Amino acid sequence: MNETKKKNVSKGNFIAFEGIDGSGKSTQIRMLDAKMKKQGIYCYTTMEPTDSPIGSLIHQIMMGRIKTDNKVIAALFVADRLDHLLNDVNGIVNKINEGTTVITDRYYFSSYAYHSVDMPMDWVIRANEQSSNILRPTVTVFIDTNPDAAIERIAKNRFHKELFEKKSRLIKVREKYLEAFDKLEGEECIIKVDGNRSEQEIAEDIWQKIKDFLN
Repeated sequence: MNETKKKNVSKGNFIAFEGIDGSGKSTQIRMLDAKMKKQGIYCYTTMEPTDSPIGSLIHQIMMGRIKTDNKVIAALFVADRLDHLLNDVNGIVNKINEGTTVITDRYYFSSYAYHSVDMPMDWVIRANEQSSNILRPTVTVFIDTNPDAAIERIAKNRFHKELFEKKSRLIKVREKYLEAFDKLEGEECIIKVDGNRSEQEIAEDIWQKIKDFLN
């Protein structure tokens, strides 16, 4: 009986939010989570880097407390992402297999965009192949925000800037996001949303665009 019930459980969806720092991802994830729960869809929200030991090390590097090479940072993100997927306690794969819809703030497209500023994008994509083979998002939501507006939001909402939060860098990262989307067109389901509007307008646009992808 239990085995039959287990087989009949539908897998949850996996929604990844992407965008440059200050694009408003965290706000939109909160709003989507609330909207989906009102629709009776059980959700779990998470983010990268995680709060695991590997993710905590990345946070220390991002805040400038530890210095290391950008290739090392890229490799740490690969390891943190695999643990994010496969961890026995709160791994994404287990949650989705149990029927939970998972919404993540950043996934492998963040690595493609941020790390390919310093190294070949193909290298970054290959380094993350295990993650993409294990689990691709049902849909990736890219909030496309003007870097000037993003920097203003960062200045208002944070006590300190992290390693990648400079306008010149964010301009390059946005370009790399668009390059990665073009490169992987046909392999990934990507929704682009204009992030230069009110929070409510963005939230409604996201909902209208993703609802047909949900189980």
